[in-house]
Amino acid sequence: MKPDPNITDREFYLRSFTWGLPVNLGGAVVAAGLLLTGHKPERFGNCINFTVGRNWGGGSMGIFMVTCRNASQRLKEHEHGHSIQNCFYGPLMPLVNLRSSTRYLYRAGVQKLLPKKKLPPYDSAWFEAEATELGKAFMKNR
Repeated sequence: MKPDPNITDREFYLRSFTWGLPVNLGGAVVAAGLLLTGHKPERFGNCINFTVGRNWGGGSMGIFMVTCRNASQRLKEHEHGHSIQNCFYGPLMPLVNLRSSTRYLYRAGVQKLLPKKKLPPYDSAWFEAEATELGKAFMKNR
């Protein structure tokens, strides 16, 4: 089943805590660590977002997001899109998260070592483009 940005709040949470539970458990551990270190969560769409550091981007694990202080609306929507993917990909989502994280770190490393190297657009990978589209469409309806 293809991810749907028109997922209802009830279906989002039901899927997140059943089919998407494995990723949410990891996100809950990260969230607990952030709470223990004094980070205050805020709601973004159906997700819980923590703000940490500057100029690095963001990440998500289920309903839990972590973004930098200067994160754009687009970045937050993109991370929310990954949380919607989790509702549909469930136990396969760790593969998407691993690929997404590895790709992000690779791109950051290349840009640091070779600042003039032209990289393809971030959304050129299907799972990144899908997350951006899902998050944007979901938040548009809010």
